[in-house]
Amino acid sequence: MKKLVLVLLVITSARLSNAQQQNTTKMDTFITQLMKKMTLEEKIGQLNLPSEGDIITGLGTNDNIKGKIKKGQVGGMFNIKGVEKIREIQRVAVEESRMKIPLLFGMDVIHGYETVFPIPLGLACSWDLAGIEKTAQIAAKEASADGISWTFSPMVDIARDPRWGRVSEGSGEDPFLGGQVAKAMVRGYQGKDNSFSSNTNIMACVKHFALYGAGEAGRDYNTVDMSHIRMYNEYLYPYKAAVEQGVGSVMASFNVVDGVPSHANKWLLTEVLRNQWDFKGFTVADYGGIGELITHGLGDHQTVSALALKAGLDMDMVSEGYNNTLLKSLAEGKVTEEDINNACRRMLEAKYKLGLFDNPYKYLDKTRAKKDIYTKENRDYARKIASESFVLLKNNNNILPLDKKKTIAVIGPLASTKSNMVGTWSVAAKLDKPLTLIEGLQDVAGSNAKILYAKGTNLMSSPQMQKDATMFGRDIPWDDRTEEQLTKEALDIAAQADVIIAAMGEASEMSGESSSRTDIGIPDIQKQLLKKLVATGKPVVLVLFAGRPMTLVWENENVPAILNVWFGGSEAAQAIADVVYGVVNPSGKLVSTFPRSVAQIPVYYNHLSTGRPASDQGFEKFRSNYMDEKNAPLYPFGYGLSYTQFQYSSITLDKKVMDKSGTITATVTVKNTGTRDGAETVQLYTRDLVASVSRPVKELKGFEKIWLKAGESKTVSFTINNELLKFYNSELKHDSEAGDFEIMIGTNSDNVQKETITLK
Repeated sequence: MKKLVLVLLVITSARLSNAQQQNTTKMDTFITQLMKKMTLEEKIGQLNLPSEGDIITGLGTNDNIKGKIKKGQVGGMFNIKGVEKIREIQRVAVEESRMKIPLLFGMDVIHGYETVFPIPLGLACSWDLAGIEKTAQIAAKEASADGISWTFSPMVDIARDPRWGRVSEGSGEDPFLGGQVAKAMVRGYQGKDNSFSSNTNIMACVKHFALYGAGEAGRDYNTVDMSHIRMYNEYLYPYKAAVEQGVGSVMASFNVVDGVPSHANKWLLTEVLRNQWDFKGFTVADYGGIGELITHGLGDHQTVSALALKAGLDMDMVSEGYNNTLLKSLAEGKVTEEDINNACRRMLEAKYKLGLFDNPYKYLDKTRAKKDIYTKENRDYARKIASESFVLLKNNNNILPLDKKKTIAVIGPLASTKSNMVGTWSVAAKLDKPLTLIEGLQDVAGSNAKILYAKGTNLMSSPQMQKDATMFGRDIPWDDRTEEQLTKEALDIAAQADVIIAAMGEASEMSGESSSRTDIGIPDIQKQLLKKLVATGKPVVLVLFAGRPMTLVWENENVPAILNVWFGGSEAAQAIADVVYGVVNPSGKLVSTFPRSVAQIPVYYNHLSTGRPASDQGFEKFRSNYMDEKNAPLYPFGYGLSYTQFQYSSITLDKKVMDKSGTITATVTVKNTGTRDGAETVQLYTRDLVASVSRPVKELKGFEKIWLKAGESKTVSFTINNELLKFYNSELKHDSEAGDFEIMIGTNSDNVQKETITLK
């Protein structure tokens, strides 16, 4: 029977392969015939991506779009919301242009469309890959119902500097986890087989290629400089994982790589992406990225446009460099017709794969917009996944969960805002629809619960700073009362309550693009109020809104309970209330290390050992440590508490030695020793103890999220094979090396059981 199954699988695989080959051949023939009829101007037009419409990002827009579409000078558009508007523009393309080639329509659908999920950093803290995939499926279903066929997501940049605002858009500091999340997001957007057979699947765009999250000083758009061995071992894998999953497009990054800006970096866009990784999709500039090559010092508009095309950048976003200069560059021999044809073919292939040549209105069904967007089912799932993303950082004396019968004072500038709940990069969200935190608590607690409110303080210490921190409709109105008046009101309200919830931290636009911060603590004006609330002696729960890891040493030492809720999306308020009242047991685990001090940055768990490591038991002369601070972070990677407790057994190995064709199974038993049901993410780390190059002190290589009833035990097994033990050596060869390895399994990167295995 097993042989029969194997034979059937082989036959089925062959049939699938033949079918795929036939589809590819059919596509190649169609596009070849189409391109024979196109002028050079029309081919170049397919490489032009202007922005027009309701949603504007970056520094500029384009004019006379309709006329350019008629002339075949536009390949796609982005930042347009609404199926009626998009349908009319598509009609112009397929009915009024000579070649009648349909347009792509893109949007930054980063963590949901109108139904918004937690910011990606928070979403990754769920460690729920199936759940993350489902959020992308829902986002694709909603966006496609409104005419969008292409999303500029997922962002997979490894980020180890939380001063960088765009850490909020990624999956944290770890390449393995980042790669798994990247694959899940691509599957969710494009479908598991990347066939786009359904009009609910849209094309994904992995970004930003490459290394964007490693900018110097955490400053956006800044210089990146690192060795190739570090690139390959620590930063490139999530992009590669997305390519392996079949992502349809890749966006270039604003930074330099090896001194060459990514938009003109042939090694990056052609050698690595296409020759090494066999990427078959198309590449696109980031907003104005080709034009910015001028500021980088690479030449004038014509020169940099030619450089970008020669490097392997297919589509020009906003800069209009290709449309305005490529014909001249062709005449002067700076680009070839083959360069233009290759880029044009890849753009046409994307449209073919999406099914737009068969039906240009595939994503423009007016009935879907009314029934598929912002549904109760979608919002219910947003609430569920949001509650999984929150990380319980501290819970002294089990203050949480709260009793619904207690009188609660909700105090802080983030207690009564709707628009900030969804977080940054939620461009399609309707900002008046989410509940405020106060409303969410009341909704879950019921009408008999007594919830009091005081603003207590402004968000920032000056009106201008507050305005800068609440852009794009995320306004928190400046309160003209003095701080003394605001504080008095807060303390008066606190005196009437059993418990204080301090709703503090960042506003949603304090993270995201161009939102770098040098001080990543709670703003001082809020912290002063928090200290006064703690001084009342009442139990205080800090509900922390954050788009990045923050410095919270004082808070950790003095506030009894801290729940990090990131920005949880459309249903954030209800999800927060679910966790605060114990309807849901928190299970989020950090995917980024929380530093004690900005001066520690970058601080991350999978670092190399120095030749003089410190014990962190106090300052040691001639050791790699600080005189005035610990090396250790405040909260380590993988950390997160629960309302229950989990106990790990020792690791059991089925054997201790294997060769490169073998496997070892490592097993632990996890028991819920508390009184509440709960979820735990079991984490596997490895360390290569002796190698030809220095290797990290530990690396995440697997994880499993399990649900345990109170008193229940479960066995979790991880299979360790040669693939998990490989790394890039000094010659950039990806292989393992014989020797001893530590196997570590535990609840976070700092709290693990250990065993040793040997690879022969």
